Amino acid sequence: MDQPMTQQHLVLKGVLAIIVSSFLWGTTGTAASFAPDISALAIGAFAMGGGGVLLVLHARRTLWLDRAILWANPAYLWAGGLSVAIYPLAFYSSMRLSGVAVGTVVSIASAPLFTVILECLISKKRLSLRWCVSFAIAAVGITLLAFSQHQGTVLLTGASERTLGVLLGLMAGLSYATYSWAAKHMIEQGVHSRSAMSSMFGLAALVLLPSLSLTGDHLLASPVNISVALYMAIVPMFLGYVGFSYGLRHIEASKATLLTLIEPVVAMLLAVVIVGERFQWIGWLGMGLILLGLMLQMVPLPVFRKSKARLPEAPSVSSSAMD
Repeated sequence: MDQPMTQQHLVLKGVLAIIVSSFLWGTTGTAASFAPDISALAIGAFAMGGGGVLLVLHARRTLWLDRAILWANPAYLWAGGLSVAIYPLAFYSSMRLSGVAVGTVVSIASAPLFTVILECLISKKRLSLRWCVSFAIAAVGITLLAFSQHQGTVLLTGASERTLGVLLGLMAGLSYATYSWAAKHMIEQGVHSRSAMSSMFGLAALVLLPSLSLTGDHLLASPVNISVALYMAIVPMFLGYVGFSYGLRHIEASKATLLTLIEPVVAMLLAVVIVGERFQWIGWLGMGLILLGLMLQMVPLPVFRKSKARLPEAPSVSSSAMD
């Protein structure tokens, strides 16, 4: 097999790994809905904390090899670890207040915007016209989706509770962007992508798992609760991030991060089919606009070629802000 064919094969495997990981992440909200008596803080802490422990065990060899580089950049390691710890608490609380689909979409889709702020202010990166157009279209779609739910499809239907849920989703997006940006910096410094992710998740586990003594009252109360907790830690968190790290070895991060935005689509479909959330027609229109915004990032168009900015590879969902 010649070199081009070998490379194409690896790229295909990377794309498939990212798609599978994104699908797994999209199931988290629906899975959490089957254990309503477990607090959002507890289920988020166990999922990310338990997944972090598994990631550290899985990456123990690369962590040992990269230990000098990791400790040479403690600010990024601590910023990333703290953001990983914040993310699940804000993310699952957002879904409980605003609904599974809306909470997921706001949390995931706001991350690119926050990454742009970090990249422009700290990394001095430039925006591309393609990204600006794509984000504007997707932002309209997100707005339509956020206002498309029928009354009675979320746990708390008051305007103040829904607003709080959206704000928590934005906080989750900011934390997602921060640990993604921190991981990107560490990888640029020569850290293996597996080490970058597992080091931050492992650090977050030191904070998240002890918090279960205060929030995890019902975590082991029933077989269903135990099953949900184990599923969250093993499947979306551990396997999802293992697959994501593998995919980043073989495809550009900008393409990988666009593929991860399949997650809100999966979350919405599962919320409708399994959880029973209902959306008006504008919600489906909004989802279509989100997908259109993503397609504009993936399809080469002559009008965007002159504005294309060449940026270094990034390890996360939020780096898709840069074309």
